Amino acid sequence: MQVIEAFKPFEIQEIELTDWKQRPVKNNFFELVLVKNGTGTQCINYNEHAYNKGSIFLLPPLKCHSFTIAQPTQFVFLKFTDSFFKNINRITIDRNEWFKEASYILSNYNQLPGDIIKNDVDRNHLESLISMILQESRNYGESSINLVTSLMTSILEILIRNIKKGSYFELPKNNSDDRITKMLTYINENIDKTELLKVENLSDVFMMSPTYVSEFFKKQVNMTLREYIIKAKLKLVEIRLLNSDFTLTQIADELGFTDVSHLSKTFKRYAGTSIREFKNNGEYMLLKRGACASNIRA
Repeated sequence: MQVIEAFKPFEIQEIELTDWKQRPVKNNFFELVLVKNGTGTQCINYNEHAYNKGSIFLLPPLKCHSFTIAQPTQFVFLKFTDSFFKNINRITIDRNEWFKEASYILSNYNQLPGDIIKNDVDRNHLESLISMILQESRNYGESSINLVTSLMTSILEILIRNIKKGSYFELPKNNSDDRITKMLTYINENIDKTELLKVENLSDVFMMSPTYVSEFFKKQVNMTLREYIIKAKLKLVEIRLLNSDFTLTQIADELGFTDVSHLSKTFKRYAGTSIREFKNNGEYMLLKRGACASNIRA
């Protein structure tokens, strides 16, 4: 096993395994996995998907994933850690934009098994970027941190592009109306822009009457538009609480809560715990998918 730490904004591990052992779970944003060689099966939430050379996965920051290894497998694990956002003075990059992109990935991709990359061009791009990060981290260490940061930002852009092409939202089975996927994507891309989330604006964007927007959304998603928006915001609140040094005032202002009191009361209502208790426990609540919450692998 070889662990290469890019001085803590990211952690890179290159390892060959013949059998899988559950690893300690940290509240990373997520973990990108590249299969360099080998075959087997990935399992998330008790759903399985075969993997082989070149497969690229995202692992959730939860214990509901594993690999069944058929042939010895060489993995590269690329962890997005939180220290990047807590030590911004060392890196000349806009942390708010970077954080927003990382949060979009964690809060919107569905924790289902399967390759997240939709085309060979993007797969080749990612393989090249990961190879460069490994080489830089081995050969140049801390002096390459700015270059590694730029490479990781490029990886995020590719992941977001592929997430937007896929169906990563939790929807009722047998849902075939692609308008709801477009609407959910629009909502999550603009979750911090309150004016764009109003029914009147959604009505204009998706060419529906205001009344029909609400009816359509509830029928497709099995919850009201208001409830969905609140929960989407609170998922981002969780990410900020566990992975950044944003203050509660900053979080409330950014996500359109009236003040810290409004944020705290809303969080307690939907998460079932206070913000202080949540931070002390250090474990996601609303970000857990249904299967993860009830069937966590040990």
